[in-house]
Amino acid sequence: MTFCKICGREHRVGFVSTRFAGTDGVSLETEKWADVFEKEGMPCYYFAGELDRPPERSYQVDLAHFLHPTIRELYKKCFGADRRDRSVTQKIGETKRKLKDYLYNFITKYDIDLLVPQNSLTIPLNIPLGIALTEVISETGIYTIAHHHDFFWERQQFVTNAIWEYLNMAFPPHLSSMRHVVINSSGANQLSLRTGISSTIIPNVMDFENPPAPPDDYTMDVRQSLGIEDDELFILQPTRIVKRKGIEHAIEFVKRLGAKAKLVISHASGDEGYDYEHRVWEFSRIMGVETIFVSDIINEQRGKTKDGRKIYTLEDIYPHADLVTYPSTFEGFGNAFLEAIYFKKPIVVNNYSIYSTDIKPKGFSVVEIDGYVTTDAVRLAKKILRDDKFRRTMVNYNYEIAKRYYSYSVLRHRLRALIQDCLACRFAQTLRPLKEDLCAEESCQIIEM
Repeated sequence: MTFCKICGREHRVGFVSTRFAGTDGVSLETEKWADVFEKEGMPCYYFAGELDRPPERSYQVDLAHFLHPTIRELYKKCFGADRRDRSVTQKIGETKRKLKDYLYNFITKYDIDLLVPQNSLTIPLNIPLGIALTEVISETGIYTIAHHHDFFWERQQFVTNAIWEYLNMAFPPHLSSMRHVVINSSGANQLSLRTGISSTIIPNVMDFENPPAPPDDYTMDVRQSLGIEDDELFILQPTRIVKRKGIEHAIEFVKRLGAKAKLVISHASGDEGYDYEHRVWEFSRIMGVETIFVSDIINEQRGKTKDGRKIYTLEDIYPHADLVTYPSTFEGFGNAFLEAIYFKKPIVVNNYSIYSTDIKPKGFSVVEIDGYVTTDAVRLAKKILRDDKFRRTMVNYNYEIAKRYYSYSVLRHRLRALIQDCLACRFAQTLRPLKEDLCAEESCQIIEM
């Protein structure tokens, strides 16, 4: 039995989402949060439609996944139109009831007393799950720390919909037993303005107190495996191939460097379609930039492909890059930015809104563009690539800034405060019957007088 270091009692944490698997931002940040909870003596358990967590702590429900056929069908009928059929409402209700039963079973099986929904009360990819989770929290009064990575109102595909009453009720809900966490100041402002909900800002973090280990023998052939020659620049675009990543800017930037170089894109298109991937292929061909798509040999774990090639992690790839490009037009925060800083790589970054308001003011030294590639940005990148001393000074400076603002210690400090708040609420709740008895006695005494 494990006891919480904060209060000396046993507390179990239940993470809930559509997916805890792979290298998406939600899965990665959940792992960091779980590390903090575990070190505080609070064992963690997981509820989702896809899981790569320890089986003995996992509760997998296919219906919870956003790619489940029933969930996808509901999604298609609820977004892109301003009304829905009665049959859709009935199906949402039926699916919600099933998911509620699963959630109650999860809470009971693992004796969960603190829920941590990860984006499942924020982005309505699984509408019934959000509603079910809201009702369970409301019915049980279970203390909840809801971690919101990005909101539905920030995404164009959710603007036209036929479920406004569900969105207002559950994405996110306004419940007394719930504490809300956002990852940037814009999210905090908008959440407050739109719903009246106050929140705590906890940015995405990395373990800057512990620098990455040096490359081992397994990764010595990374450049060769990627087809990058010794006299070529290795430019890394460590993102999925989706429109908001602005990969055209990376391609243009490589072209304007005027050097022998290859642009390596680490991840595939994923669940947002392949039209943009075709656009990237086409633009690379037009610009004459050799762009390599390597998602088939990059995974969260090392291994072998079916044809015998080595599989690397993204952490294996970073140390070999000469320059990182991150020209996103929109990000909830920007994990790839922190990764580049963590591995001490110079980075080209677009001035997207959250970078502009939350990250840039910290004082990082980067190659910055603002919606388009400039001559000055290219000139600075060339200086970085040819001047070793200048580059080392820049990346070491960036590392120290990140260590101050985006390290695990920041996460631990702010998360501990939330845990203490929840435990204090729990303690107050245990005193409620005593208070009611006291009030009853006082009432009796007043009557007798």
